[in-house]
Amino acid sequence: MPRRQPRPLPRLWLMTDERQGEALWDALERLPRGGGVIFRHYATPGRERRALFERVRRIARRRRLLLLLAGTPREAAAWRADGVHGASSHSSSRPLIRTAPAHNRGELVAAGRRADLILLSPVFPTRSHPGAPVLGSVRFAHLARTANRPVIALGGMTKGRARALRGHHGWAAIDAWSY
Repeated sequence: MPRRQPRPLPRLWLMTDERQGEALWDALERLPRGGGVIFRHYATPGRERRALFERVRRIARRRRLLLLLAGTPREAAAWRADGVHGASSHSSSRPLIRTAPAHNRGELVAAGRRADLILLSPVFPTRSHPGAPVLGSVRFAHLARTANRPVIALGGMTKGRARALRGHHGWAAIDAWSY
């Protein structure tokens, strides 16, 4: 069961990954204060990933950004993240904000049972998943309206595309904040 938030969840999110390289640091500065960061870096080896997370965490605290870890709730609590991103329904030693990915109606319903916020994707073509089928703006809006949690648009997002979408709480991106 999702926990209730004492403050509104961010409307703007940065998703991190290895292909950002040094552009990650500029992206963290471009993301408006009060935004959220989902730290992924799945392919980075353990110790290096943890050190990178700590560096991002210092910036997030300074800039008042919410920082979630893509991983297990136990790991997110141990790393002192504000929350966890992923499909896990396991609990942690302390309350965490939970976000979950969804790509279709079934995943959207499942995510609504365990998450405070759902990232629905891919809305548009994206470099992260080249050639993957996209929802498009009409299907995205329909699915977002049926969700029982706030929905974040993800996949090929830009400020202009976000303005044109209906039925979403906000949007997330990698490239839009990185360049």
